[in-house]
Amino acid sequence: MTSIYTIVFVLMQFISLSGEKENYLNSPSANDGPVKALYNKINDPELNIEALAQAIKGYSLMRHKNITSGNPVLTIIDYSLPSDCCRFFVIDVSKGSILYKSLVAHGRNSGANYAISFSNRKGSHKSSIGFFVTGETYYGNHGLSLRLRGLERSINDNAMDRAVVIHAASYVNEEFIKRYGRLGRSYGCPALPKENYENIVNTIKDKTCVFVYYPDNNYLAESEIINCLSCIYR
Repeated sequence: MTSIYTIVFVLMQFISLSGEKENYLNSPSANDGPVKALYNKINDPELNIEALAQAIKGYSLMRHKNITSGNPVLTIIDYSLPSDCCRFFVIDVSKGSILYKSLVAHGRNSGANYAISFSNRKGSHKSSIGFFVTGETYYGNHGLSLRLRGLERSINDNAMDRAVVIHAASYVNEEFIKRYGRLGRSYGCPALPKENYENIVNTIKDKTCVFVYYPDNNYLAESEIINCLSCIYR
């Protein structure tokens, strides 16, 4: 059987950014030189290299299958970090730089300061992990909001029905952390601070890749994107 690493290397031969092939998109793991090179170029110790390596797999596949636009932006939400840390990263993959880094809340039933439990079920008030593609913006109960479509069957594909969106919230800021020792929590949405929120949304809206990372062995075993690199649920 052809290994997943072989599939990655063959697939990535067809992917280019700004007319030039980016060698780190060929990388199967965090131990591969190109991923390390990208990580070193980004040069932010708060960015988890394992999260980056997994995110690049899905980002590359989604571009190859035209699920995302030509915008070379990748968003990583790292729920292995506590809520009082910046764990929301918007990366310009073509330049190897971080455009935005921010606090981000998780679902109230996912955990207190740490998110430790995740769900795809409507009404769970938990966060979901895995790969998403951003949609359009709209104005709702939280003002400007950004729709997310989950791409992984049984893992996050109920995101639209659950109204899991990116929005700003008053409980996501340093003052809240100082008072309670953690951020407030949402009903499952990745909520951001109000400061600089519109700039972030306008950067990642309209078909860019969002990867919500957590070192969950069940997810790693079940994710079609991580393991097959051919079976995105649409």
